[in-house]
Amino acid sequence: MVEAPRFVIREIALYERPVVLRLPFRFGVVTLTECPQVFAHVRIVFADGQSAWGAAAELMAPKWFDKNLALSNEDNFDQLRRVTALAREAYLSDATPGSAFGHFARHHDAHRLAAGRLGFNPLLASYGPALLDRAVLDALCRALQMSFYAAVRSNAAGIGSARPEFDGLGMDAFLAGLAPAAHIEARHTVGMVDAITATELKEPVADGLPETLEDVVRVYGHRYFKLKVGGDIDADLARLGAIEAVLDRTAEPYFVSLDGNEQYTDAAGIAELMARMRETPALARLYASILFVEQPIARKLALERDLRDLRSASIGKPVIIDESDGELDSFVQARARGYAGVSSKTCKGFYKSLLNAARCAAWNAEPSQIRYFMSAEDLTTQAGLAVQQDLALVNLLGITHVERNGHHYVDGMAALPVEEQRAFLDAHGDLYERSHGAVRLRIANGRIALASLDCPGFASAAMPDFDAMTALAI
Repeated sequence: MVEAPRFVIREIALYERPVVLRLPFRFGVVTLTECPQVFAHVRIVFADGQSAWGAAAELMAPKWFDKNLALSNEDNFDQLRRVTALAREAYLSDATPGSAFGHFARHHDAHRLAAGRLGFNPLLASYGPALLDRAVLDALCRALQMSFYAAVRSNAAGIGSARPEFDGLGMDAFLAGLAPAAHIEARHTVGMVDAITATELKEPVADGLPETLEDVVRVYGHRYFKLKVGGDIDADLARLGAIEAVLDRTAEPYFVSLDGNEQYTDAAGIAELMARMRETPALARLYASILFVEQPIARKLALERDLRDLRSASIGKPVIIDESDGELDSFVQARARGYAGVSSKTCKGFYKSLLNAARCAAWNAEPSQIRYFMSAEDLTTQAGLAVQQDLALVNLLGITHVERNGHHYVDGMAALPVEEQRAFLDAHGDLYERSHGAVRLRIANGRIALASLDCPGFASAAMPDFDAMTALAI
């Protein structure tokens, strides 16, 4: 292991640019057609005067961090802008040198309290530091000329006892044992208003890219799928039946997860859906293909009752938390309530992902009939820094399939400067391709090639064009 370098965070510039969807996407209580993407550009300085810049990006998705229906999408965007600016203020407030993880650990509690005073829940509060932490690590990797993979495996960030949650997990040994793969399976999300077949298309985009689930399977060759359910059991069963009719056309095995998006008030509701699926012969193959169920119960209730406390039915599949994962110890609470897994999302913080992965390894080493696991969930990541950093993280964690849908709902890099598109394509020719007039994510046989992410920096040998952006509207 290398000794974790210490440095000061000297500058943090925040930018944004608009993202317009080519297809509307409905998740939970919102149908999204456009939203901004935020960028952080961070400079760190070492004791010898050496400095380095790093960057990160994240979509400002509405109605996920805070699902209060009284708030508009613009209100949600402003929340995310404010919490990002709040994190910037915290990270620049202390000029004491620290490791990359040390800066995160130093400001974690105070930032959460400050965000709480503004009425921001813990999940929303984590958005700002999660963005900055990736940019800081990117800068450190570039200064050391190390890849993200090498930096994490050698613990160049200094992850450990600066936060008590990381104690007793043998982080150095755990991190050293991580090994990235050359490819990952892309898990395609089928949203609540997505067309399953061409007969459902009322206003086709007709841009040559896939629009229906049929198109997606034919063009990209996916074997993994994430299916949204909405809490209306009869409607969910009918939609799942239509989806199975498409997926069953292939003789090859396929795998699915169900995403409840907090649409159920208790475990009995999702257990009823699962029981009805088991009772429906036409859904037999689909049910057998379910790997897990994601956050079916509203976050305010999810950790109050034990999932296993069901007298007449059982869910029958492992259940993970997603929106309930607001605190560093949320997964510990969820485990005690019968949950088997938790999602990794860069918008919740990559340190939390590493922490929860270490927990899974430690818990799975204990005598137990339950296998604890992490899933990779994030459909909002856009081509460029956001998708690359998320892919590198989940790949290093050993997760073999990832929810990936930004390429489907957004027309790749079509809205970006030509030179920026060219830079990412030249640097990551295995990850991207040029088609239909723009650079976009390449998915072949359902898989994404990742070899080029093993480069100096946090998974990117190219940088976005910051001059083509506007300052974050704080």
